[in-house]
Amino acid sequence: MKKTLILFFSHALFAALGFAAGIYALPILTAPPAPSASAVEAMAATADFTGEFRRDLAGSDALHWGEGTVSVGPRFIALQGRIAPGPDYKLYLSPEFVQTEAEFESLKARMVRVGDVRTFDNFVVAVPQDIDATRFTSVIVWCESFGEFITAARYR
Repeated sequence: MKKTLILFFSHALFAALGFAAGIYALPILTAPPAPSASAVEAMAATADFTGEFRRDLAGSDALHWGEGTVSVGPRFIALQGRIAPGPDYKLYLSPEFVQTEAEFESLKARMVRVGDVRTFDNFVVAVPQDIDATRFTSVIVWCESFGEFITAARYR
């Protein structure tokens, strides 16, 4: 009986670890090619605003972080840098800078979701025509599936 319990729990533990590793690895394996640094630089040259993703935000940790320069234009938001890989990342514009899950949740009703972030080394997200980035001050990457703050930057 004792041997059966040990086998059951050890197998359950490794199955859970494998599942977690799969959730983490799947977005990396299925990500489209990231935009080149030169493509992001060209877009950044036409941006109206810039901000910085930093690893040292209060809500960032070893698995949820971003670093690099974010460029905001009327039709695009581009990152020249990196974000931690993960599933179901969404890009939001916020009227206020936030750096934790609690701050994000408290302001989410006043934010606008711009689109999906599908690459982790550099990204470009198209801004829909009905969104005016000048009405906001900050850009946020949020993991919708797990309710996790990834990173944020103030651009105005």
